[in-house]
Amino acid sequence: MSRPRKWRKVCCLPQSNQFGPLNPSINQEHSLIMTVEEYETIRLIDFEEFTQEECADQMHIARTTVQRIYNDARKKLAESLVNGKVLRIEGGDYQLCDGQEKFCNCGGCLKHRCSGDTVEVNKKLKKEDS
Repeated sequence: MSRPRKWRKVCCLPQSNQFGPLNPSINQEHSLIMTVEEYETIRLIDFEEFTQEECADQMHIARTTVQRIYNDARKKLAESLVNGKVLRIEGGDYQLCDGQEKFCNCGGCLKHRCSGDTVEVNKKLKKEDS
């Protein structure tokens, strides 16, 4: 019997969940599915400039798990760009941040997005930690 999957903490769902070529004749069999937790690793590591360790802490999972999820996400992004496939973000083993944590430095959950630019909030929080 396999071990149950651990829920990954995700701070927000993407504002858009489908990306790809503008050609309306593309059918669904030429699409890729990126899970919400794969999207979250891309957002935290590439957009928010977290290290893999910081991303793992934020998502409440091991760094090696983040590395695997991130590599899978990057491969899907590359395949979408190179082969012109539609990329849809959906599904996965995640739990949305409820904003109840005392200190959340992700910059992405609704609790923090209301205060303005997420990148600026994140940079301010990181400076305060130093």
